Amino acid sequence: MKKFLAVYLGSAEAFERSEWSKAPDEARRKQLEQAGMNAWGAWVGAHRASIVDPGTPLGKTKRIDAHGVSDSSNRLTAYTVIEAESHEAAARLFERHPHFTIFPGDSVEVMECLPLPGSPL
Repeated sequence: MKKFLAVYLGSAEAFERSEWSKAPDEARRKQLEQAGMNAWGAWVGAHRASIVDPGTPLGKTKRIDAHGVSDSSNRLTAYTVIEAESHEAAARLFERHPHFTIFPGDSVEVMECLPLPGSPL
């Protein structure tokens, strides 16, 4: 089995297009959140055998380069590590995922975790 990293992407624009931005009050937002978490739990249950690390939401970003450390931003919102026979099979696990069908996320990107050449690990 190959290992894959799935990164969840979001943006202010996706939020504005979603039902979440139109929720009239906190009670409706809580309903949407609960529906999303229920669907996410169902997704995890359906794909448990493929999930290596369910991941977590991601916080604020720091950029480190030759000039030092600075605050930065990107569209990454969460991650999951999975195993699958192929890149296509890994990607198909995320079709109709709650990240973009219920939550106001843009998409999920899936990439293979490649072995590090010459690594002793």
